[in-house]
Amino acid sequence: MSRFIGRTAIAALALLGVSTFAFAHDYTLKSLSIAHPYARATAPGAPVGAAYLGIENKGSTPDTLVAAKSPIAGTVQIHEMSMDGGMMKMRALPNGLPIPAGGKVSLAPSGYHIMLMNLKQPLVAGQSFPLTLTFAKAGSIDVDVNVESMGAMGAGGDPMKGMPGMGH
Repeated sequence: MSRFIGRTAIAALALLGVSTFAFAHDYTLKSLSIAHPYARATAPGAPVGAAYLGIENKGSTPDTLVAAKSPIAGTVQIHEMSMDGGMMKMRALPNGLPIPAGGKVSLAPSGYHIMLMNLKQPLVAGQSFPLTLTFAKAGSIDVDVNVESMGAMGAGGDPMKGMPGMGH
């Protein structure tokens, strides 16, 4: 009986560890809040991946996400996906992504995202990787990006969702 209870307790703790990994994590840089950086797992050999997160500017001055970099990718760009005449188009934002004063921007699947090109290794669910975000005014911050399953939608599809004061 005590073996069963011991095994059950270990299994419960293991599940708790896995489930807390999926909960949102956030960072603060001056007036910016960065919520739940995550990526979807990639297939072995896939050359590209994407990272998603939410950004809230609690300040009275707009800022711009101007760059991102990570040691796991040869090139990292800020991208936008949009519909154009019934076609999904993706393009880099060479001038960055504006973050309005008092506003929120969500980088999520099928919208704004951070494109990771020339991946040096696959993105594996349950792991994480470092990502440096650079803003025009606030400067740079290092965040850890949790890798979730291939079909993951982060915090309900919106990295801002589930964070106090950050839902749309």
